[in-house]
Amino acid sequence: MKNSLNPDDFWFPGRWVGGISLIVGPLLLLVGSVLRLPFDFFFTNQLIAFKQHPMRIMTAYNLFLAGNILLYPAIITLATLIGRTKPGWAIWGGNFVLLGLFARTFHYGINHLAFQLVEVQSLGQATEAVANSYGAFHIVATLSAAILSGWTILAIGAYLSKAIGLIRAIALASMSALMIGVLKGSSIVSVLVILGLCVAMVPLGVEVLRSGPKPGRLAILKWSVLMFLLIGVMYFLGQAG
Repeated sequence: MKNSLNPDDFWFPGRWVGGISLIVGPLLLLVGSVLRLPFDFFFTNQLIAFKQHPMRIMTAYNLFLAGNILLYPAIITLATLIGRTKPGWAIWGGNFVLLGLFARTFHYGINHLAFQLVEVQSLGQATEAVANSYGAFHIVATLSAAILSGWTILAIGAYLSKAIGLIRAIALASMSALMIGVLKGSSIVSVLVILGLCVAMVPLGVEVLRSGPKPGRLAILKWSVLMFLLIGVMYFLGQAG
């Protein structure tokens, strides 16, 4: 790695969480985007697609949301690398992108509610409800511009700090072209943009994971069991709440 992390240094969220997120987050975004690619990206057609293919559309949206959430440790890890030599670019780019991730997560909560309206009421009522409330002001709307500019700032910092090369930095900056908003489906452009994110981040994730000592098999087994148990407990607590 050109801008290597010292494995003895502590940084948040940690080498393993950061490295795995750099790999898994973009791939989940890509799979989620490809799954809904056959359907027109406009919200009315997304609701129709859910009515006709509920399992596929719900899976696509959930995978994309999971990838968006996993980008937070990935972005922090990349910002940490950039900040070693270009702290200003890391601070502004990292914070802007993280704020934008909050906006996407908020929108996906609205998406979930819209899909449930199709189930519990009707496609027509759900479409009317979304159409009548589309564009309503909410404080999160102010964060949308942050993610659009944040990817470009982060990409410039990544290149200047030599965390990634020029081609991968350009691929990272292309994320500024990804549509943001309620019930935004996929297009060829959005899939290509997310593919660029994979090109930029996945190799970096591998480098981060290789930058320190490899854990033993027993340690991997213990952490795997712990993670499955933790996810299971959080799932049941979430359902109960």
